[in-house]
Amino acid sequence: MTESASPAALDPRVIAIEALSTLFALGREVTSVLDLDELLQKIPQLIARLTKFHAFAVYLLDRQGEVLTVAYSIGYPEDVARTLRLKVGHGLVGAAVAEAQPILVNDVHADPRYVEAVPGSNAELVVPLRRKGRVIGALNLLSDTIGQFTETDEAVLRQFGAHVAVAIENARLFEHEREYTSTLETLSDIAREFGAILNLDELLTRIASLTRRIIDYRTFGIILIDEETEELEMKVAVRYGEKVDLPRLKIGSGLVGYAALHKEPVLAQDVSVDPRYIKVVDDVRSELVIPLLLKDRCLGVFDLESPDLDAFNEHHVEILTLLASQAAVAIENARLYETIRGNEHRLEKELRFAQRVQAALLPTDLPKRLKGVDVAARLTPARELGGDLYDFLAPEPNSLVVAVGDVSGKGVPAALYSAFVGELVRSRTFRRRLTLERSSPADVLASMNTILHERQLEEYYCTLCYAAFDFKRRTLLMANSGLPYPIRYSAAAARDQAVGEAGSVSQVEMPGVPLGLFAGSSYDQVAFDLAAGDVYVFCSDGVFEARDALGAEFGATRLVDVVRKNRHGSARGLVDAIVGSLQEFRGDTPTHDDMTAVAIKITA
Repeated sequence: MTESASPAALDPRVIAIEALSTLFALGREVTSVLDLDELLQKIPQLIARLTKFHAFAVYLLDRQGEVLTVAYSIGYPEDVARTLRLKVGHGLVGAAVAEAQPILVNDVHADPRYVEAVPGSNAELVVPLRRKGRVIGALNLLSDTIGQFTETDEAVLRQFGAHVAVAIENARLFEHEREYTSTLETLSDIAREFGAILNLDELLTRIASLTRRIIDYRTFGIILIDEETEELEMKVAVRYGEKVDLPRLKIGSGLVGYAALHKEPVLAQDVSVDPRYIKVVDDVRSELVIPLLLKDRCLGVFDLESPDLDAFNEHHVEILTLLASQAAVAIENARLYETIRGNEHRLEKELRFAQRVQAALLPTDLPKRLKGVDVAARLTPARELGGDLYDFLAPEPNSLVVAVGDVSGKGVPAALYSAFVGELVRSRTFRRRLTLERSSPADVLASMNTILHERQLEEYYCTLCYAAFDFKRRTLLMANSGLPYPIRYSAAAARDQAVGEAGSVSQVEMPGVPLGLFAGSSYDQVAFDLAAGDVYVFCSDGVFEARDALGAEFGATRLVDVVRKNRHGSARGLVDAIVGSLQEFRGDTPTHDDMTAVAIKITA
């Protein structure tokens, strides 16, 4: 004791209190570190505040709890720290871990258990790291001074070791969660990339490449089930980055066949003791097989092999199971795409034929020998096939029936329904040739409504305007079942000074229930006298409801104005003017409904 030292400073109770105070402070400090590498580096710095040492190491147990390796060290030779492996029970460190008790040896050369790791060491203090009754590793302090460590050091280090064990477990959990989160993000990125690949061969090759981002494999295979032969066929096999060919296997054969048959992962830590294993690749020691499941179907398996024992664990099983489920969906999508692509030519051919059939069902000109009238029509489907229809029929001499309709829906179903409606128009119109009773437009619509409603296709209906021109009697009878009101230009009204040219063009207001919706629907009809110069325009709602880039509708007012400006021209010129005005109004806005315009002009 020096002359300046006070007796109280050397009092064992004071020393113990100071040690405990320091211990608690260090405990709080060590448990606040969540990064494992940072924690391991900090431990010897904190221990140096408790006792002296010239070499230090943190030993941690492997997953099996059998071998200790140096996780971090100070004063150890570099090659020793890198390669040293101690079995539990071997050396002073292994003995402390096996006994779960601290070991204090102040003269290591007198203890037969001592294994030299740091030359010049004379004293050693080993404190096992215990967490919830389980030893996870040890703190090892070495000194070049015999008798360096005391029982107080042992007691204090034992308490500090408890804090360190908690800190290491917390850091490991934090690291695991961080890695797991990173892995899930990687899986999400991989899934997006999977979804963008529709070529099966390209997809399988990319899966093999991307899988290495989450697990480092030596040999990896994607084996798919051939449902016709019930065999497992290797589609992609990679070994050290090189492709290899493997034979086919029956479902249920080998580890891969077992996983495919039972739809469950197979984790073989040592294939030499697994009777299911079939040797295909040399030097394989462990294998992991993950089934590719899509709902209750197994499409194939991932097969990973390694020359090391225990190369794979439950974490790999969990992660690869997630990846396999994403891959299974992508594989099924790629297969479906190939099937669709294989049928694409046939479907396109059939669609082109359907377009020809639909076009053939539409009239191209007036019925023969019909004079005194000019007609024109234009139908623009929103898709390859449309639901609009029109027809020009001459059931009797000097007569013309014009029918313009619009079927609900679009595409092939609407086109089929439209063809049926068109046939009903023709059959109901030409029926008057076979009966003495004449059918009016209202009667035709009522009859068609009954037939369509009886078919019980509730999701489909049809709006139709039916106009019967009689050029001998110079009259027009017209009935409507929900088609937008037709537009009429009356030449006689234009000559009437009270009406004039401005008021001679207007819509004919004829409401009506669409065909097929309700049983027993009846329809009103209107009659007009015909005069040379009269014009009638029929349009489907696709014309009235066409929209521009701002969402505004073309509307009836614009359509009436187009008719007014072009009423003195030909029927073809009027239809072309309507189509041109529509295109100018819409610009580049895509069409969402079929558009049909039909013009009738009385010429004599």
